[in-house]
Amino acid sequence: MFKAIQIEKTDEGQQVSLTQLEESALPEGDVTIDVAYSTLNFKDGLAITGSSPVVRIWPIVPGIDLAGTVRESSHPDYAAGDKVVLNGWGVGETHWGGLSQVARLKGDWLVPLPQAFSEKQAMAIGTAGYTSALCVEALVEAGVTPEQGPVLVTGATGGVGSVAIALLKAAGFTVHALTGKMAEADYLKGLGADEVVDRATMSEKGKPLQKELWAGVVDTAGSFTLANACAQTKYGGAVAACGLAQGFDLPATVMPFILRGVRLLGVDSVMAPKANRLKAWERLARDLDPAKLEAIGQEIGLGEAIDAAARFMSGEVKGRYIVDVNA
Repeated sequence: MFKAIQIEKTDEGQQVSLTQLEESALPEGDVTIDVAYSTLNFKDGLAITGSSPVVRIWPIVPGIDLAGTVRESSHPDYAAGDKVVLNGWGVGETHWGGLSQVARLKGDWLVPLPQAFSEKQAMAIGTAGYTSALCVEALVEAGVTPEQGPVLVTGATGGVGSVAIALLKAAGFTVHALTGKMAEADYLKGLGADEVVDRATMSEKGKPLQKELWAGVVDTAGSFTLANACAQTKYGGAVAACGLAQGFDLPATVMPFILRGVRLLGVDSVMAPKANRLKAWERLARDLDPAKLEAIGQEIGLGEAIDAAARFMSGEVKGRYIVDVNA
């Protein structure tokens, strides 16, 4: 038997509980993992609170991230005792996820846990931090350099934004952090932000072309924020878009793209190829100071995850929730 958060579908809607499950109930997979830590992400919040229909199978164990130790494996890349990390691949949506003491997954979905991080630190990073690394990689590969000017990070106090600030600073960039939580300026500057910008300056409709401010942007917001970010990006700059916290619309024009050569780079973390994942985790291991993870992550036990999901969705959370599934 093992403990897990389980979401079941009922005639009245959905029911979420902390429960005991038989290992025979685990889904198919070629690697069985003793999970040490998971996290709460935006998708987990949607799934647990029922705010959006992200769950595709019933019952399901949510949790799009996990870090743990391989117990059994028939996959050629992994053996018992290996430390591994899982991010995305539809886990927690179409396959049982990480908010559980035991998980059974496809080995092709896993990456080795970098030696630079403990399992807890890897989950302080989680999908949010791994997505940040994908965004930074995208900007660097697009030719954005520190000499070209500052990089803007939107949604700066969130999980993606927090790690993006730290990674960009380590890569030599001047970083400006956009947030609606100006009281968290010290937190953001502690991560590496050089300037903190009020979200209100970019959250409403703006002109199609605006003053050139940014060499690059990491955007988690979408909607008017992303449109304004594109309109403010310098000639030849790039915008890495990975989120829709403000909305999934893009009320923009083509003018930044055809008059300034701005590039809009879509960044997907869920189905990213393994080669991209390995590069992202290599950047994290090289450039992210593990000490900064103490400020980014708040640890909770598995039994606290259901209530914490509601707080997460209400916007009360700074940084990330790390879930000790054995506490």
